[in-house]
Formats: sequence, structure tokens, C-alpha cells
Amino acid sequence: MDLEKIKNAKTKIIGKKIEYYRKIESTHLYAKTIAENEENNGKVLLAEVQTGGIGTKGRRWYTGEGKNLAVTIILHPKVKVGKLDNLTVEIAKKIREAIYELYGYELKIKKPNDLMFNNKKICGILTEIHTQGEKIKYLLISFGFNVNEDEFSEETKDIATSLKKETGKEFSREEILCRIIEKLENIKEII
Repeated sequence: MDLEKIKNAKTKIIGKKIEYYRKIESTHLYAKTIAENEENNGKVLLAEVQTGGIGTKGRRWYTGEGKNLAVTIILHPKVKVGKLDNLTVEIAKKIREAIYELYGYELKIKKPNDLMFNNKKICGILTEIHTQGEKIKYLLISFGFNVNEDEFSEETKDIATSLKKETGKEFSREEILCRIIEKLENIKEII
């Protein structure tokens, strides 16, 4: 993973600080331990492999080494919590826009937190907001995006997919992540 390419994304905050892990239990769980520190605003946590990635309905989110995106973004929004209603769907829309602009593929949103390609799950989104009254202490945006995965477990082979599986082509994870974080930074409420 070329971290410098990601740091050069056209963003002001998101992705200027990156922590990269070859293997970690979960970027989301780790982010919760460092998220309150204001210096981590905009930090992106990336993992090649998650041993305990969090998926839907208690499922584990599998991250094939060197093939997919496992990402958590730490933010400190300066708005009241009510401004973040429907945030997960807004994030899904931005990811969908990023993929369409890059490659012309039309992903579908399965509310509240999944993106589908050819009726199979390609991306899962997890958002978590910690508040103190109406004030937001921090916001975590985590997502797993299947980019070049070509091996799926028995449990997921009929319900999950990747860009590579659907098109037969390899894709740049850095290019996809750069476009996604550029899109996310345009959700004004989160910056």
C-alpha cells in the first residue's frame, strides 16, 4: 500500500495522518482507544488483515491480505449530534459516487450500511458516534471494501463480491481510497 499516494489525496484533513498495519484485530476497535485525542482528527487507520473485523449481524468482516480496503477514519465534528442523522447513508452515497466516477460501475445502496454490486455485498459501513450531551466527542467511520478479493468463504461466497470478481480486472486500492476520502471530506457536517 502506497501511503504517500493516499496522503496526496485532495483533502485538507482526512488522510493527512495514516496508521498502517499489516495485521490488527480491528481498525475500528483500535480507533476507539485513540479517538478522543484531538490530534487524531482526520487520521486514517488502514489494515492489510483484520483478525476480528466487524461485519453485519455478528459476522466477521474478512480482509484478504493485499486485496481489499479495511479502513477507519477518526473525526471530531464541531456540530451537534442531530446534524449527523442519516450519516451512514450519506457515506454510502459518497462511496457509490467515488466508484462510479472512477470506473462507471453503479453500486446500489442497501440501507442502512451496505453497498451492493450485482446483488452481492461489496462494501460494509460502520459508523459510531460518542457524545457528551449534544456535543460530539468523536466520530468513527469504518468501512470494508472488497477490491481485488477472489476467495470467499463458504459462508459468504453467495452473498459477497469484489470489483475483481465481477469484472475480472485488478484495481488500485490507493486510487479507490483517495477518491473515497476526497468524497467523504465533502460531507460538511463531519469536518
